[in-house]
Amino acid sequence: MDNRDAVSAFLRSRRERITPEQAGLATYGQRRVPGLRRGEVATLAGVSVEYYTRLERGNLKGVSDGVLDALAHALRLDDTERMHLYDLARAAGPVHEPRVRQGAPRPAVRPSVARIVAGMPGLPACVMNNRLDALHANPLGRALYAEMFADPTCGANIARFSFFNPAARRFYVDWERMARFAVGALRMEAGKRPYDRELSNLIGELSTRSDAFRVMWGAQDVHVFRESTKRLDHPVVGALELDQETLSLPDESGLSLIVYSAPPGTAAEDGLKLLANWSATTERDQNARHASATPRDAGDGS
Repeated sequence: MDNRDAVSAFLRSRRERITPEQAGLATYGQRRVPGLRRGEVATLAGVSVEYYTRLERGNLKGVSDGVLDALAHALRLDDTERMHLYDLARAAGPVHEPRVRQGAPRPAVRPSVARIVAGMPGLPACVMNNRLDALHANPLGRALYAEMFADPTCGANIARFSFFNPAARRFYVDWERMARFAVGALRMEAGKRPYDRELSNLIGELSTRSDAFRVMWGAQDVHVFRESTKRLDHPVVGALELDQETLSLPDESGLSLIVYSAPPGTAAEDGLKLLANWSATTERDQNARHASATPRDAGDGS
């Protein structure tokens, strides 16, 4: 198993999106290919046509940083795409870390991280892994994504929720943008970890069950979750415009802390307070139902 197909598809897609005019090249006559020709990319990168052809056929093994930088410049890659190219090159070389096998244990959320999440009761927060699984969330985080957590087919996975649950298209006001971000994040991870069986299985499941995912996956776009603004339509409190911060944990777990907030004095801040009240009321009702359903001890004298 290698990543040749992923390398080839990515380089070809980036080459085909650039016009000669964008690259500062003169054109003559009718062109039969979209974007740049292989020879034109080779010229821009300062390598031979034969060498670039080898690269676009998927062989990045042993390619130097200098060549990768020249290739990134020639293909006008942004910072995220450049990171992805380097990830693909590293994955094409010797595997220095154990390959992730099917059934391998998922990284655990450390108790200290769980305490941090619990210590932000006024902000929706969760811990997510590289496959977009929400591994741990505080009550407000679970309330914000109530529809996802209530759907057993999602497995608390953002990508499954986005593509499989019809409610996601209402919940995410900018659904297509969010969906493309999710697809791009999974492609970034696939470039880093081509031997992650659980990740491959997830991508295969999404491709098989969702035409929209399959089309977006074929675009070869990449994305890294950082800061952003989410426009949401919550089924209980309505419209929310929240700032999202994504903080990668400083270890090798691949876990990230996701926190949502609203600027003071905004309607979204009021919405979060309503959501917190709804969450607390729902939890009290559930506890009361659980207590009433628990049999009394026959020996308590009552």
